Amino acid sequence: MTTHATSRTDRRRATEARILDSARGLFAAKGFDRTTIRAVAASAGVDPALVMQYFGSKRGLFTQAVQAPSSAPRTSEGGEAGDGEALLDHLLVTLGLKLGGLPDGTLAMLRSMLTDPAAADHARGALDRQIAGIGDALSTDGDAGDAELRAALIVTTMVGVTIGHQLLSLTTLRDAPADRVTALLRPALEALAQPPG
Repeated sequence: MTTHATSRTDRRRATEARILDSARGLFAAKGFDRTTIRAVAASAGVDPALVMQYFGSKRGLFTQAVQAPSSAPRTSEGGEAGDGEALLDHLLVTLGLKLGGLPDGTLAMLRSMLTDPAAADHARGALDRQIAGIGDALSTDGDAGDAELRAALIVTTMVGVTIGHQLLSLTTLRDAPADRVTALLRPALEALAQPPG
């Protein structure tokens, strides 16, 4: 009997994963407002009622679809704050990966955050956490407030580049190799990573 229960649980998890994958793709392509439960269900090959049973609402589905594991940047091998160079390397590698393509959940959030208040709140929360973590890493004695502002400028610069490349598909950004973009950004981000002299 345990095999049957496990099998049912496995099937449910597989169905949930299929629904979430379909939702991520549709939210990424159309945003929150233009994605329907019916379209998600059709894409996943399930009844719309099953989507509602598993996720409760379109908002619940969206919230689950855009969840991403947190990837806190490491500031140094020892994890010590203040190692701006290691942090910068991590951020530029991350940007290079993003220029190669974003997960559908992230695209869904970016596409929806300007038109949907709940998506904007979710994005704001995620970016605020990232800014706080980077600010802590950049902080030195006496410049905690300034470090967080510098972190906010770094994060919003990277978000802007990502939006220009992934959502707006700006020709110059789209055609430039990711390593060239990160090489040109490095001096600006290095300046922001250092406390003002």
